[in-house]
Amino acid sequence: MHTSTITRHDSPLDHPPLRFSHRPFYAETLSLLRSVRDHDFESLQWMCDDDFGIVDVDPSGQARVIRNKAEWSEWFHELFATLDAIGADTDSEILGYRAIKEQSLGFSVVEFRQSLTIGEHTALFDCVATIVWKKTSRGWREARWHGSVVSSEVPDALRALSESAA
Repeated sequence: MHTSTITRHDSPLDHPPLRFSHRPFYAETLSLLRSVRDHDFESLQWMCDDDFGIVDVDPSGQARVIRNKAEWSEWFHELFATLDAIGADTDSEILGYRAIKEQSLGFSVVEFRQSLTIGEHTALFDCVATIVWKKTSRGWREARWHGSVVSSEVPDALRALSESAA
């Protein structure tokens, strides 16, 4: 397991809202978000089905479509290396959660606030992700992820840093 180099304090993912705990895939969703927070590629890979189809947001704020396992692996290795190189700490706070579970497929919609902290500056991103879950011989796995940023608050210091890196 690879973990972020940042010392974590009181993460919202370690004290998630209990009001969603009875809903399908909630524990799995928490595990996904924690694996991303901790830069834990091995656990994240284990939770995802071999289909690996996602749409996510890249560091420039643009949608990035990932269609296969090789692209998925490259995306997360690149993301985690970039975050580690700049000393960034990320976290997520779940704000809303809905899910439906059928016999072999299900989906969940998670609304969350993701934070990106570099030094003393924190950017906040309100996001919505739709996750398709597939029952496999290994249990329930994420088969598709589509994430969107709904709004953001980026301090001028971080905005200037991202513009100079572009």
